[in-house]
Amino acid sequence: MSDPFNHPPVNPLPPAITGLFLVIAGIELAFQAGTQGFVGGPQAVGWRLNAMQNFAFSGDIFDWMLANGIYPPEQLLRFVSYPFIQANFTHALFVGVMLLALGKWVGEVMGGARVIALFFFASVVGAAAYGLLLDDPVPLIGGFPGVYGIIGGFTLLLWRRLGEEGAPQARAFFLIGALLLIRLVFGLLYGTDATWAADFAGFAAGFLLAGVLAPGGWRAVLARIRR
Repeated sequence: MSDPFNHPPVNPLPPAITGLFLVIAGIELAFQAGTQGFVGGPQAVGWRLNAMQNFAFSGDIFDWMLANGIYPPEQLLRFVSYPFIQANFTHALFVGVMLLALGKWVGEVMGGARVIALFFFASVVGAAAYGLLLDDPVPLIGGFPGVYGIIGGFTLLLWRRLGEEGAPQARAFFLIGALLLIRLVFGLLYGTDATWAADFAGFAAGFLLAGVLAPGGWRAVLARIRR
């Protein structure tokens, strides 16, 4: 008989999600400490701006690479480095909370390596959509496209579970629908920005990739191909 007093008060997070969160939080804390003058000296005030210049995704640079057929590694790095640079503390807080809340469940079902793949694949697709669909000179930063990819994985897993239970599968899209409504309301009240394209492209990428990476997903794909 198990001892209930030996059980942790909360279920532990998948290590991959914990590690991803710590990297995002650690970078943001360094920016905050530098801004407040706790570390780095006077030049630390510009750490966030310097990071944006060196690691944010730039649509202009992406256009230049496509036009010239030249893809320098340091510029390609921007596709996977921009999610770790947040605009401010509030931005980082929301990214971190959503990453922990949704990454925990998706990571427990799919495994840590696969949920990390969702995050980075969605980040890359989100950046590409931002660069291809919009002509916005503002660099893209923040972890929301990757988090939306995890939301896509969450939606796919819930959609499958509801189908197995015979419940209405449309309920699986409640979360993304609610986020879309919130974004629409805030856009009407305060104006919107172009990052919506990256976020929802990330969601679509996560949903599709989860169909392959989820348990039994690859076998289902092969079975459909063979038909």
